[in-house]
Amino acid sequence: MIRAYKFLLRPTARQRAALGEMLRNHCSLYNGALQERRDAYRHTSKTSVRYGGQSAQLKEIRAFDPEGQGRWSFSSQQATLRRLDKAFQAFFRRVRAGRAPGYPRFKGVGHFDTVIFPKDGDGCRWDSTPHDPVTRVRIQGVGHIRVHRHRPVRGRVKTVSVKREGTRWYVVLSCDNVPAEELPPTGTIVGIDLGVTHFLTTSDGEHVANPRFLTAMADELAEAQRHLATFPKRTRQRTKRHRAAARKVAKLHARIRRQRADFHHKTARALITGHNVIAHERLNTAGMTKSPAPNTDPEQPGSFRPNGAAAKAGLNRSILDAGWAQFLQILANKAESAGRLVVPVDARNTSRTCPECGHVAKENRVTQARFECVRCGFAANADHVGATNVLNRAGLVLCAAA
Repeated sequence: MIRAYKFLLRPTARQRAALGEMLRNHCSLYNGALQERRDAYRHTSKTSVRYGGQSAQLKEIRAFDPEGQGRWSFSSQQATLRRLDKAFQAFFRRVRAGRAPGYPRFKGVGHFDTVIFPKDGDGCRWDSTPHDPVTRVRIQGVGHIRVHRHRPVRGRVKTVSVKREGTRWYVVLSCDNVPAEELPPTGTIVGIDLGVTHFLTTSDGEHVANPRFLTAMADELAEAQRHLATFPKRTRQRTKRHRAAARKVAKLHARIRRQRADFHHKTARALITGHNVIAHERLNTAGMTKSPAPNTDPEQPGSFRPNGAAAKAGLNRSILDAGWAQFLQILANKAESAGRLVVPVDARNTSRTCPECGHVAKENRVTQARFECVRCGFAANADHVGATNVLNRAGLVLCAAA
């Protein structure tokens, strides 16, 4: 299996400054390569510049700027150029498919946060001091950085990435040949229904509360954002107070993100430990959180009718705060590692189908929390009914596969 490990770095003040310079130089390389492609295409010759040609120029660039670009790993700079090439490949693919193209943009220093080292030992060495009880990673131009390794690394380290999140620095290891850690079988199968009132409800009738991390910190976040809004949005040089206000907003968002991820990991682990098979709805959260289209008024050109955007915005915020997509991805990864089976099923009408008689009707869902079949009179919690229907559909899928 292929797995990624993410560890917190503890750099010194000098190493932190060097890491920042590394990101700025890689960002400059990315933007310079993008500018070269733009200028070549705008030229009358319509010359096309590709990764191979730009990679061949790296030797001259490093020789011209030995204190800047020349300090860093050659392979990491190639990875940055390859990252730009992938952005252009995706752009042309969207053009051919007739979708919104989204031409690659220049990266601001605050939006270029990752440097990739394609091979362990080439510009970056994981566990560079094996004789020392403290784990360190060595980065060319920075030195040996302490790592807070909170769990063992299994498998073979293939690529190493250095990532900045707010004021924190992380190292991300991509490893292959990671052995599976199968859990003992339990012989149970469960269906889960994800929601907003309850984060999830199982087919056994258990509810997992929705922690609503964004809502819990909404007041503090709103105050920080109002303070940040008092500064100009576009400026060449931010003041010290402006930078502090931006850091505070980023810090609050990072805290919410870490709390949500921790909750998802613990909830998924509990499901994986207690059940052999977990069934869930196949959800398209991107489509579910899409804003409604504007409702034009044909009688009054240039005016619009109410389209429920305000109410939909509140629902979208609750869905994104719950983080269903991230949770399902974590659940699938943990299931693969533990030798469990995750079965996604069709989500249509799971909360409108009576598990007793099979009648499907919109009127069965009396309220958001209550289900009552209009045909047979069966009544239960709506989320429990949805989880039961998910379990029944998973059984059909498993029987068909068998």
